[in-house]
Amino acid sequence: MKIEISEDARKWQDIARAYADEYLQPHEVEAELNDGDLPQDITQRNKKRALELGFAEIDVPRSHGGRELPLESQVAIWEQLGRITNALSWCFSEPQQWMFDACSDAQLEKYVLPMMRGEKKDCYAITEAGPGSDLSGLEATAVKDCDDYVLNGEKWYVTSGNLADFFWFQARLPEENDDALFLVDQETPGIRITATPKFTHSYAAHHPTYRFKNVRIPVAQRVGRPGDGMAYTHSWFRHERLMIGARCCGAAARLIEEAMAFANGRAVGGLPLSEKQIIQFMLADSATELYAARLMTYDAARACDRGEDVKALHSRCSMVKLYVSEMANRVADRAVQIFGGRGYMRENVAERFFRELRVDRIWEGTSEVQRLIIARSLLKRGLDEM
Repeated sequence: MKIEISEDARKWQDIARAYADEYLQPHEVEAELNDGDLPQDITQRNKKRALELGFAEIDVPRSHGGRELPLESQVAIWEQLGRITNALSWCFSEPQQWMFDACSDAQLEKYVLPMMRGEKKDCYAITEAGPGSDLSGLEATAVKDCDDYVLNGEKWYVTSGNLADFFWFQARLPEENDDALFLVDQETPGIRITATPKFTHSYAAHHPTYRFKNVRIPVAQRVGRPGDGMAYTHSWFRHERLMIGARCCGAAARLIEEAMAFANGRAVGGLPLSEKQIIQFMLADSATELYAARLMTYDAARACDRGEDVKALHSRCSMVKLYVSEMANRVADRAVQIFGGRGYMRENVAERFFRELRVDRIWEGTSEVQRLIIARSLLKRGLDEM
């Protein structure tokens, strides 16, 4: 299914597809049967190749040695990496452009640029037990004490916390009636893991719960300036929601291809399963929804590249996450049905995606949260301004 994308995006699409096919896909079943883990030499090989290809530099400004790719090209990359299960594409860190706007030179040198070089990995300590991803209800606090901030709070679902070197910690500043991000090293005293829950998917990256109790960090580790509030967190959400859409497109494409290949080779009553009209309907619906999802995702990326109004972009990225994540879940369900009993085996790509794609309707804001964002934007701005 071809849609019109730039020559640069097409180039990166080919690079990412070759990497996914050669370096990642052959190890999916091994990872699934070993709690998401691969042998260290394979993981390091995959990371090394990703760094050589420049995947860790795609959103880094050229002024800091990055490639500063348009989001259209970044979507093309993550769409292809989304074809792979077990989060095997998470083997490299991904510094984002907003970090270079938010962080001081010292913070960039200590935390962000080492990520680009593959020397450090980050994680986000934002979600909480009560408000979830509702940033307006944050309970974690940061209180200034001389030349330090003292952090307190509990953070849930800290994805990749077990692999990360430092946190982006979101907290309220009661004295300023504002919120801010802080950079916190893993080994800082006062940080404790209180739980490492098992999740539906089998990823090497875990999602622990952390308790921050009187964690003292220098004032210099506050990100941004007073008054910035949630601006950079919102930038992160827009980027993540768009890339979730990209990955879901890749997953849906893989599912359609695999289900179609199986249906062509499976004989029922002397004829290929693909000759059955009900199977054709499932494939047709899946291909149609994927077409719509890809158009939406790439259009939103190009709108970001054009620098359109940030409030409109916020709602568009929410639309992408809402529609595309739900589309991919429907495609996965159909694929499991087409595979039949095979589709219920963990060795089968449809079974793995059926479990893995479910969380895309939850993290970085649930489908219900996305609907609220979209509806509020519609009511405030009108359809023509969204």
